[in-house]
Amino acid sequence: MKKTFLYSLAVLASVSLASCNGDYDDWAQPQHNPQEASAAKYGITFTAGPEAECNMPDEDGVINLVTVNSTDADVTGYTLKDLKVNGEAIKGEINGNNIQVDATELEKILCSQNKSRASVARDINVESKVSVNLASGDAVAINNVGTTTAKLKPSPTPAIDEKGYYMLGEVNGNEWKPTKPVWMNKVSDGVYQLKVTTEKDKNYFKFYEGSKWDEAGNWDVINTGVMGCEKDGSEDASGTIYYTGDSWGTPQTMVIAGKGTWIVTLDMNNLTYTIKEVKPDLFLTGSNYGWGDKWLQLVPFHSSMEDFWTIIYLHEGEQLKFAPQADWGDDFGYTGTTINDEAGANITSSSDGNIVVGKAGWYLLKVQNGSTKTLTVLQPNVYLMGDAAGEWNIADSHKFTIPTTEDGVFESPAFAADAELRMCVSVDGFDWWKSEFMVFDGKIEYRGRGDDQNRVNVKAGQKVTLNFTAGTGEIK
Repeated sequence: MKKTFLYSLAVLASVSLASCNGDYDDWAQPQHNPQEASAAKYGITFTAGPEAECNMPDEDGVINLVTVNSTDADVTGYTLKDLKVNGEAIKGEINGNNIQVDATELEKILCSQNKSRASVARDINVESKVSVNLASGDAVAINNVGTTTAKLKPSPTPAIDEKGYYMLGEVNGNEWKPTKPVWMNKVSDGVYQLKVTTEKDKNYFKFYEGSKWDEAGNWDVINTGVMGCEKDGSEDASGTIYYTGDSWGTPQTMVIAGKGTWIVTLDMNNLTYTIKEVKPDLFLTGSNYGWGDKWLQLVPFHSSMEDFWTIIYLHEGEQLKFAPQADWGDDFGYTGTTINDEAGANITSSSDGNIVVGKAGWYLLKVQNGSTKTLTVLQPNVYLMGDAAGEWNIADSHKFTIPTTEDGVFESPAFAADAELRMCVSVDGFDWWKSEFMVFDGKIEYRGRGDDQNRVNVKAGQKVTLNFTAGTGEIK
């Protein structure tokens, strides 16, 4: 700070050490709290400081936020004990009668609290605690909290670039190639977005202004429009944008942690960014679903981004297709898909490449939607697992009965003991817990990629029935 602050010099008291004489001396002295008094005793008042309402940037970098006064002639000065803005602690110093804060620090806190660097006046509630210094040399803590208000308008930020924004770095195979920018899509005024893929454990990137792009790849030109974050290597899923020439600091490199697919959003209205992982979904539609009027969502195997399953009743002659969203786009059927019909469903292709079911019945579909596409049709075997089954392994004795009709129910064997219910399907290559599910309040709920599910206690001799068509279950 450019203003001079007052500092007091602590004086060390001498300590005498008594010699041991064989007598027991109680060395423990009574403990005293520091002196405290109310603000009224010394006529202490807290008012808005001379710069409590101001616009950034500040000329000298210091904001006089609060003024402290006293009507008592014995009060010679003040010491700041605590300072908060909108409930968040901030460093401050007292210069004369004014409580001062660093202007940039205050601006950062307010922008963080509002998740925006927009140059819009922000209201501030200020809480101050001080002690008073007396002419006698004593210091007395004031137990009152001084409450004042302020208003600060953050610094203007760069205008939105009419040519848009792009990314460089370890996204979408760019590998920091300046001549091949990864352009973002405008989704609304000042907001840009892009779906990106990453291949490394740590994927570094920055944003750039479109008007500063140089088709020859001149980094000296390109870096005049670079934008980044506060801390180099930040893996935060959201943050504040730092730009070229920013008074807050130099823009640093952001990191997307892990391989996967992500939606990156750049909001130039508020100078913020977000990174959100896209966890792939898979849906089924076809002739029995109005060809897109209805989409049936498959369940992901835990820890997998490309493998899904469902238990479903299929009709003779029914045609199917899959898509990664409940809509058309990147959909696939028989053509280009490896078909493993292990349940005798007699899968064939229609003339236009749809999956055609030759034999009606209940099936377990396992679908892989990755660099390769695979449909495996299995018997719809459902198992009890754990103490309720009597053992922790997949066994025929733990199988549910399979209904013959679309509205029929799967029924478990009787529970072997009073225990917590565990159920699953079993698919080669996946541990049983990666495809488990539970019944809560009469509804089947799948674990999918989620955490371990809550437990339901059952009694020995009870059974559970499942209606996969309706998505319901009952323990009785």
